[in-house]
Amino acid sequence: MEVIKLIETAKDNNSRLSEVDLKDRIDEKKGLSCSISIDENKSFQTFKGFGGAITEASGYVLSKLSPEKQEEVLNAYFNEKLGNNLTFARTHMNSSDFSLENWACVEEKDETLESFSMERTDKYITPNLQKANIIKNKKLKVMISTWSPPKWMKSNNDMNHGGKLLPQYKELLAKYWVKFLDNIKARDLNVELISIQNEPAAVQTWDSCIWTAEEEGEFSAKYLGPALEKAGYDNIKILVWDHNREILWDRFSTSMKAENADKYIGGAAFHWYSGDQYDQVAQVAKYFPKKELVFTEGCVEGGPRNGAWFTGERYAHNIFNDLNNGCTAWIDWNILLDMEGGPNHVGNFCDAPILADASENKLYYQSSYYYIGHFSRFIQPGAIRLFTEIEGYMTPCTIDGRVGNTIECTAFKNPDATISFIVYNRTEEDAVYDLKLSNGKSLGKIKCPARGIQTAILK
Repeated sequence: MEVIKLIETAKDNNSRLSEVDLKDRIDEKKGLSCSISIDENKSFQTFKGFGGAITEASGYVLSKLSPEKQEEVLNAYFNEKLGNNLTFARTHMNSSDFSLENWACVEEKDETLESFSMERTDKYITPNLQKANIIKNKKLKVMISTWSPPKWMKSNNDMNHGGKLLPQYKELLAKYWVKFLDNIKARDLNVELISIQNEPAAVQTWDSCIWTAEEEGEFSAKYLGPALEKAGYDNIKILVWDHNREILWDRFSTSMKAENADKYIGGAAFHWYSGDQYDQVAQVAKYFPKKELVFTEGCVEGGPRNGAWFTGERYAHNIFNDLNNGCTAWIDWNILLDMEGGPNHVGNFCDAPILADASENKLYYQSSYYYIGHFSRFIQPGAIRLFTEIEGYMTPCTIDGRVGNTIECTAFKNPDATISFIVYNRTEEDAVYDLKLSNGKSLGKIKCPARGIQTAILK
């Protein structure tokens, strides 16, 4: 086993997913910051891949760019050789906050669903999903979530401000889902995951709807699951929760108590907005090892951070810890936003890995784009996570002098038998780590630049 390739991104040099000369990084004489070992004999979850969200907002911003720039963005994300090789794309049924306004596929009360329309979905969303699917050689995996049912199905007659699904519409909402999936299938797209409600515990000023864990379990197992099965969509996995990690275990384990839940609920989805509660991910992975654990949304809130470096580091910290605690797929939020961090119909502006200035037909690649690429380009779908261990020494430029969470890593064995090892250094000085195998053999003392991330390919 040896390091055959080293790819690097760092704040203070020109490296951006750049292959570097091994001689410039290996066998450093400088004192060690830590020793990191990889054990091929200890393995964990199989990883399905990375993704990003094609929302109405992302599609709208794309439409304002030249055809060449539109192609560049989609290739930057989904192309295996030219970009980050994302395999999943998440989008929304009905509107989300990252839509131009509230809308639904059935706007006015119609219990027959005969007025069902894909007009809004087809304007900015499905054309870009189809283009991404072509880039992926028809192997793009689509995830669909709802932010709100149509307002006439809800207790508050409003797609915003929470409210609840009226009990008499549980069966009809399941039929609505099937109708939407039929239309997506007709557009030659493959849906692999759905979540029945985005952030079901939050009353938002934008599109939202409240569901208890018991209600999600019942709806999945009694209404939606059987409806999908009857329609021939039993291969699609239903995910519940789709909200923050903080109470992931409580929500998922409660939903799983519903009758037939194990048959119809495929896993749990979660976000990062409540902080680092990775123990919640680990607990679900431990007690429900056959279920999917999908990170489905994270972004830097409060508007765009064009040129900021901490944004990429936030992504890395979350990806490392989600993966190391059992996550089976990791999907980012909007693939593209404008220079205001939108459009968003309630002003909930956020950052994105690529920002676009449509007036100048110019793209701005953020640190988060490069940091995500260190994982998504080199951890292949079907890769199996391996055990890694950091033995810390001293990091002179940290507050307490210890490695702590300033140096983090993960390793995956790919289907082609290579191992992708990713490490990052969040300190202000170069860090040298001794990369070892479980038998104690050293693969080299490698320097990771300050505020930098590296991917080493082992063979």
